[in-house]
Amino acid sequence: MKRILAGVAALLVILLIGAGIFLWDPLPANPPAAELSAAAADYDAEVIRDEFGVPHVHGARDADAAFGLAYAHAEDDFETIQETVAAGRGVLAHYRGKDAAPVDYLVALLGVWDTVALRYKADVPDDVKAMAEAYAAGLNLYAAENPKATWRGLAPFTAEDVVAGFIFKTPFFYGLDETFMHLLGNDYTQAIALDPADGRKAFLLGPKTMAERGSNGIAVSGRRAGDDVTRLVINSHQPLTGPVAWYEAQLTSDEGLDITGGLFPGTPVILHGFTPNLGWANTVSAQDLVDTYVLTVNPDNPHQYKLDGEWVDFAEATVTLHVKLLGPFALKVKRPVKRSAQGPVIEARHGTYAVRYAGMGEIRQLEQYYRLNKAGDMDGFLSAMSLNALPSINYIYADKDANVAFIHNGQYPARNDAWDWSGDMPGDRSDLIWQGYRPWDQVPKLINPVSGLVYNSNNTPYSATDGPDNLKPEDFPQSMGLQTNQTNRSLRMMELTDGKTPINEPDLLAIKFDTVYSAQSEAADLIAKVVAIDWSQEPEMEDAAKRLAAWDMNMNADSRYAALGGLTVLREITAKYTHQPAPKPETAFREAVEWLMVHHGRIDPEWGEVNRLAHGDVSLPISGGPDTLRAVYPDAMRDDGTLHMTAGDTWIALVEWDRQGHQTARVISPYGSAIKDTSSPHYADQAPLFAAEEWRKAHLTHEDVVANATRTYHPGRD
Repeated sequence: MKRILAGVAALLVILLIGAGIFLWDPLPANPPAAELSAAAADYDAEVIRDEFGVPHVHGARDADAAFGLAYAHAEDDFETIQETVAAGRGVLAHYRGKDAAPVDYLVALLGVWDTVALRYKADVPDDVKAMAEAYAAGLNLYAAENPKATWRGLAPFTAEDVVAGFIFKTPFFYGLDETFMHLLGNDYTQAIALDPADGRKAFLLGPKTMAERGSNGIAVSGRRAGDDVTRLVINSHQPLTGPVAWYEAQLTSDEGLDITGGLFPGTPVILHGFTPNLGWANTVSAQDLVDTYVLTVNPDNPHQYKLDGEWVDFAEATVTLHVKLLGPFALKVKRPVKRSAQGPVIEARHGTYAVRYAGMGEIRQLEQYYRLNKAGDMDGFLSAMSLNALPSINYIYADKDANVAFIHNGQYPARNDAWDWSGDMPGDRSDLIWQGYRPWDQVPKLINPVSGLVYNSNNTPYSATDGPDNLKPEDFPQSMGLQTNQTNRSLRMMELTDGKTPINEPDLLAIKFDTVYSAQSEAADLIAKVVAIDWSQEPEMEDAAKRLAAWDMNMNADSRYAALGGLTVLREITAKYTHQPAPKPETAFREAVEWLMVHHGRIDPEWGEVNRLAHGDVSLPISGGPDTLRAVYPDAMRDDGTLHMTAGDTWIALVEWDRQGHQTARVISPYGSAIKDTSSPHYADQAPLFAAEEWRKAHLTHEDVVANATRTYHPGRD
């Protein structure tokens, strides 16, 4: 027996050693500091931090400003920048473990680095390359100076990393990730379009959800304002932290760059903001920019699919995912990557599908953003937009000449308009594989409408102004798949404007911070259903229902009705974002009553006692709720009786130009400029202003920036 046990033990040791050898997958060391920082000698940027820690970056060249921006942003949130780079490279699972493996697989499936290899050298202009190279040099300088904060094996950062980040992330803003989630889910149901020659439309075998997203953009011309001041509200709704959280900066150069605004980690230019002459707000749009094709796989050869009556080989490759286990050990998982003539292929339990989407193979995203940053007037802005390299995103525009405009931007596939593209498409016909996009002049636009107001709150482009000249459905082919929805925020915009009454500054701010659910909203519909229930056999619930019936649909912080009403409708409204099924109205109401009684001992605490802006030791009451114009989205109904805002209103700007073109601007962020550094005075210093719906002055001129400076330095030179 001793010999047997000894033998078993020896076998186990051998197996463990073998497993250790198999799983041994250490990340390589980063290059020496001198090597990482070498390129920094080619750049000179001045970074001035103002009283709120916001960086104002200046260089002789645009590239110098990009270099300084990278260094300054790394000082405030290097961790998230590195996470963004690792995700774009398709190696995030090597750092974050199995939960990140799907991200790495998508990078391979979408061919991000295939696009870089094919197009970077020839199709990225030299001045755009220079911006990406400078940004990478700034990150590498910071990594050289902070080796302990730099992820092992991630440095050096490259210009290609910057471009790859745009390629990977941009399509997700119109919901491409959700398409893949649906296809990989067990409950996916096909909706296959039929040949229009048969006289039939698509049929649907089951429900298919489409998530809406948030953001507000409003522009009011000086003529409509009544005081000759043109105003722009920039109000994108994003997570408060993470890879798509806004970071504020000002970039200036002697080459004419002069822009203030918001950007994401890993981005060398402003994504939305304002120059002295013009500005724009972005809101996410949900046009139909993705097509799913149902493939017929050869039953005798799984490497082939049917196309035009013949069996055609898939283009196949294998990706190895490195999934972190513990320390230097990682599980190396091999996964097939297939593509058909249509695009990337998903093999699911319920079928095999190909996906064709706007932005496939596109590499000019950074170029278009850079051109927008340099635009000097409306013609320059529209010229930059005509590059048509960004697959979606609405633009609300205003400028010092009192122009206002709405652009329902998108790379609209050049589809055959005879077909209904709202369902899945047959995968065996090459004539249904669209090539290219509709030209820029067919993109929906509304420039200087008669009422002088344009807005978007993720609603249909057919309601973008309060005047008589809205875009009309009959003017656009059905195959463009334009939105037809309204949000509560767009319904409120229509209720708060009438096409003629002046909208001055107080009026505009009242609209922006409105906290009411429309009588036409899904929230109002749900409340009506709850109130209509016969509660007479349950006195306590009957009393609660009477209180609910008295709610004015306002989510103001001091309301003693909003907690009961808001919690009742919360999960119904957020289901489209969380993909968690909402309970029935009666159940939601009962659970709201129970939760409030357990945690507050009453059903009518002030909404601000429940709804909080919390960051570190800071916790403040805040007005608003999901899909109100004052947008506040919580993470969950917490066990401590509060909801913590995690998304919604983030960086907000109010930009104004008077009749002479003189510009002023006010801005605010929910936390501060250093959202990850708990030791920084700017970790949450803007939170009290944000919660109180107040602003801070944007420092736009060099003199104003210097007058409010708290620190001035030259990265790599001081």
